[in-house]
Amino acid sequence: MPDPINWGLVLPYYLAALTLGYLLGSIPFGLLITRAAGAGDVRSIGSGNIGATNVLRTGRKSLAALTLAADVLKGAAAAMIGLQWGPDTAILAGLGAFIGHLAPIWLKFHGGKGVATYIGILLGLFWPVALAFCAIWALVAALSRYSSLAALVASATTPPLLAYFGQWQTMELFVVMTALVYLRHRENIGRLIRGKESKIGRT
Repeated sequence: MPDPINWGLVLPYYLAALTLGYLLGSIPFGLLITRAAGAGDVRSIGSGNIGATNVLRTGRKSLAALTLAADVLKGAAAAMIGLQWGPDTAILAGLGAFIGHLAPIWLKFHGGKGVATYIGILLGLFWPVALAFCAIWALVAALSRYSSLAALVASATTPPLLAYFGQWQTMELFVVMTALVYLRHRENIGRLIRGKESKIGRT
């Protein structure tokens, strides 16, 4: 029979992992990068989102690519730092980073949709499925020209793929995160159903 958890010992580590992850995830790179580049406030254009897809609507692909990389890296960094204390703290740090991106304290809890940070956390916890996510995203995006649809399909396949590889604890995290991705994309889903969703490269 496994030893019971000593909550007095592990709780500070769990809280630290969750908090560190949240603080990393809440850094609004899309906003900071566009402002630093003189492109204004990305929240005032397109969807008003701070993610790479909306940054692309500034017309500056380099800023969108930089935002994408930064949002991926903050998720990966949170998970990998958490791994230094074990899989439980890695899971909590990853969850914290994801919530931080969705609801950053610096922007009154109005953040992005989380896809890039989702990829980063996946990369930090189990990179083979992160590569699969990117391949599925690229295929669906190439066929449909819808970034949102690609993200929805790729995220839906992630928990089953993690289960296939026996990554049960990580799978549980990504079931929750995938549900949040779908929740944050509810308006996109509505537009996709109505045929009103913007395609990649269009405003």
